[in-house]
Amino acid sequence: MKPVVGMVIRNKMQKSVVVAVDRLFYHKVYNRYVTRTSKFMAHDEQNRCNLGDRKVGTYEAAEQAEALDCR
Repeated sequence: MKPVVGMVIRNKMQKSVVVAVDRLFYHKVYNRYVTRTSKFMAHDEQNRCNLGDRKVGTYEAAEQAEALDCR
């Protein structure tokens, strides 16, 4: 998976942050570009990330599902 750039939107957990990744795609029906946002959890070992920071990484949906498992 290619690296993506996202913005830190939540850092209230210990050693973890939530990153919002925006993607732009062309909508065939609307005939214009549309922005969609995906949220992923990322690891922050030293707790250095603050709100609004840019973070580069590879985020996968499997990591997100595993982190949000309630068992």
